[in-house]
Formats: sequence, structure tokens, C-alpha cells
Amino acid sequence: MKHISKDRRIEKLVMDLLKLGWIYQGGKKHGKVISPAGKKLAVPGTPSDVRAYFNFRSRIRGLS
Repeated sequence: MKHISKDRRIEKLVMDLLKLGWIYQGGKKHGKVISPAGKKLAVPGTPSDVRAYFNFRSRIRGLS
């Protein structure tokens, strides 16, 4: 399987979400995760921001 993100923490978080029933969809520019409730969130593939992991984790908590 190809890498979801260049950030190892984001990659691990997405893999943990997949175990919980979330779905990953690849895209041309950005992949996205889809919650069991059907809500979508873009996955930062090459995050340049130091806080990208924390922002992504916060958005996931907002969907849950």
C-alpha cells in the first residue's frame, strides 16, 4: 500500500481510524478519510505546517 502521508504520526492516526471502521479514499491531490457516519475529511499528504498533525487530530475529534 502506498503511503497516506509523509508525516508518520498522521499515517499512524489514519491507520488506527481504518481499524475503527473509517474508510480511506485516495485522490489526485489529497486523500480523504470518511467516518462511519459519512462525514469526510481531507488528509494532509505532505504537511508543511508543524501543527498539521495536531490540527488534523482536532478535526477528527470534531467529527466523532
